[in-house]
Amino acid sequence: MTSLAATDQGLLRQYLVLTKPRVTQLAVFCAVIGMFLATPGLPDLKRVVFATLGIWLLAAAAFAINCLIEQEVDARMLRTARRPTARGTILPQQVLMLSGLLGGAGMLVLYNLVNPLTMWLTFATFVGYAIIYTVILKPRTPQNIVIGGLSGAMPPALGWAAVANAVPAEAWALVLIIFIWTPPHFWALALYRSKDYEKAGLPMLPITHGPEYTRLQILLYSCALLACTLIPYALRMSGLLYLVAALVLGGVFLRYAWRLYRDYSDALSRSMFRYSILYLALLFGALLIDHWLGLLLT
Repeated sequence: MTSLAATDQGLLRQYLVLTKPRVTQLAVFCAVIGMFLATPGLPDLKRVVFATLGIWLLAAAAFAINCLIEQEVDARMLRTARRPTARGTILPQQVLMLSGLLGGAGMLVLYNLVNPLTMWLTFATFVGYAIIYTVILKPRTPQNIVIGGLSGAMPPALGWAAVANAVPAEAWALVLIIFIWTPPHFWALALYRSKDYEKAGLPMLPITHGPEYTRLQILLYSCALLACTLIPYALRMSGLLYLVAALVLGGVFLRYAWRLYRDYSDALSRSMFRYSILYLALLFGALLIDHWLGLLLT
């Protein structure tokens, strides 16, 4: 019995790894921010809970499919070689069953307990990431993360749709921020993991165009990102608190990009990658705090 329980726990742990929980958490966090920004007051908490659950389930399903499709590529990369699919410790049928159950449950929750618009948008995001990005773009073009980044940028729109049953310009402004953030975030990773990507046969920008060109692109996208983060203030979605946070956080991001361009090191590239994750969480957190502060002052 003890051995059987340990085996079950091991399988559950492998299933959890396939859903990429850290990435899922950041995506769901951005979706929740969209939910709270979609209404002048507090959104219906029951809707928030069900929307969060449904979006998490479909995101987890997409990541599981991604791991299955890329199992051979992952096995050749140090960063991903420990994934269950890469090690062959879990069967493809099990991954498909996991993804089907999670994705199906997510669609049912969103359709019946949130609204059909959110379900279809989230399903389109699933297809965009699991199929269009993973199967078509990633192995074929160094612009994979630019084009495919749209699916990863969708969570704020999904959250907005869940509460407002619509996706106005304000929601797309948040999508744009994540869309522009994605290339420098991933290219910083690709720079210090370039040997891994080359070994895996993936046409990442540092391999196809060289590290110096990649660093220039990171710098240019970082400038564009700083400009895009000012859009919520320009649209009067936010006030001075968010504006100051966007300028300070963006200034640090831009400084990383400039240093990376002028004096590259793997350690600096790794630091920028880690900061980029913290940056996005703090930026969207500042947007929410500013929103609530505005409500308290009115």
